[in-house]
Amino acid sequence: MMVSNAAKFGTEKALEPLRRVHRAGNHLLGLINQVLDLSKIEAGKLELSPEVVNLPPLIDEVVGTARQLAEQNRNKLIVDCPQDIAPITVDPMRLRQILINLFSNACKFTKDGEVTLTVKESVRDGRNWMDFAVRDTGIGMTPEQLAKLFQEFTQADASTARQFGGTGLGLAITQKLSRMMGGDVAVTSQAGKGSVFTVCLPGPNVRQAAPETLASEPAPTDTRNCVLVIDDDATSRELIAHHLKQEGYQVITAAGGLEGIKKAKEVRPIAITLDVMMPDLDGWAVLAALRRDPELADIPVIMATILDEQHRAATLGAAGYITKPIDRDRLITLVKRFMVQARPTRVLVVEDDATQRERMRQWLDAEHWTITEAENGSVALERLRGERPDVILLDLMMPDMDGFQLVAALQQEKHWRNIPVIVITARDLTAADRARLSTGVERVLVKDAFDPRQLVDKIRQIVGRVPRPVPERAS
Repeated sequence: MMVSNAAKFGTEKALEPLRRVHRAGNHLLGLINQVLDLSKIEAGKLELSPEVVNLPPLIDEVVGTARQLAEQNRNKLIVDCPQDIAPITVDPMRLRQILINLFSNACKFTKDGEVTLTVKESVRDGRNWMDFAVRDTGIGMTPEQLAKLFQEFTQADASTARQFGGTGLGLAITQKLSRMMGGDVAVTSQAGKGSVFTVCLPGPNVRQAAPETLASEPAPTDTRNCVLVIDDDATSRELIAHHLKQEGYQVITAAGGLEGIKKAKEVRPIAITLDVMMPDLDGWAVLAALRRDPELADIPVIMATILDEQHRAATLGAAGYITKPIDRDRLITLVKRFMVQARPTRVLVVEDDATQRERMRQWLDAEHWTITEAENGSVALERLRGERPDVILLDLMMPDMDGFQLVAALQQEKHWRNIPVIVITARDLTAADRARLSTGVERVLVKDAFDPRQLVDKIRQIVGRVPRPVPERAS
């Protein structure tokens, strides 16, 4: 957060130290996760969660992560994966882990070169296979180095470990995961000319059309999409909320399970991110309570935890699963699947003062709303004939046609009389003025005397309760 918001926080001078801290933290996290994965595999405690996976979106997600690794050594990333390739049954999280391990190795040992991923179907021994080959143009390996490649905590040699770093666990885990999923990994390499790692996994039995994947569709930007974040840790709540708000979501938070259930009933969010380890009511109990409530049972829940309990989450009906520390891209990809397919809120600003119009646009642009301007009532009527807004912000004192006349005109037209109007004026309204505005005006706000957040919240409330008809042209 401090790096991405350096200008806002005034931390530009600390960017490089902050990036070093972030890299070091990620390195330690990777080491811990690899040791934990290895120990679970060896103990037979690592459970797979296979499902039918459409490969192109998964490959796009992995390549997005790998591109950053490639850029560190100025490598070119090439992907050869047909868009109509058949789906396979696999644990998607473990397949991502395998591919990122291979990309990480290839990018680390290659400089100013190419790293290529090729995905293709093959038939061997009468069976269908899906081959994932990662080829690089890096330093390659000798036969002696190849012989001990998949040993745990082992790298090619001491000089390689000193120069390139690493734990010596990534390839060992890749091999074990591949075998757990019914496949294997093979390698060919030549010193000075690069290496090719090929993971072979069971392919489709019958070629079938790829299933639709909501995450790959373009998401709308309607900020009325509200996500509830339930987590007892304030830092985690802030981080998840920060990621979601950057993508245009509204976010509400709860510091515990009981509070979270209460807010879910009040708000009915499009999705919930739910921590597991909480003091008052743990995440599993909250998930069970949500699933028992007929009014809340259909809300998608994404479990967020330091524990690797994906199988349990799926069994209890969680719609997604993500481990802490939260990966921003993974979080957004999961939540986008549940985003309401709706257009942005449309606001018509009717104000003769250009400076005032610009101020209101600045307040509202942050909400990703569609803003249309009109400098007087007559122009506003022309705008209304073209597109019906969800709410009108109206100044009263304007030349040509003032705000009072515009409100009266709206009431005379059946397509417009239900459009909510918020009056923003510097004028002290008399009782007669208020009587003229009593029909068709939602709220009166005094210029320079109200908080912009009050205006934004009021628009959200209005649009949230007023149905949006299909736009019609006035007769």
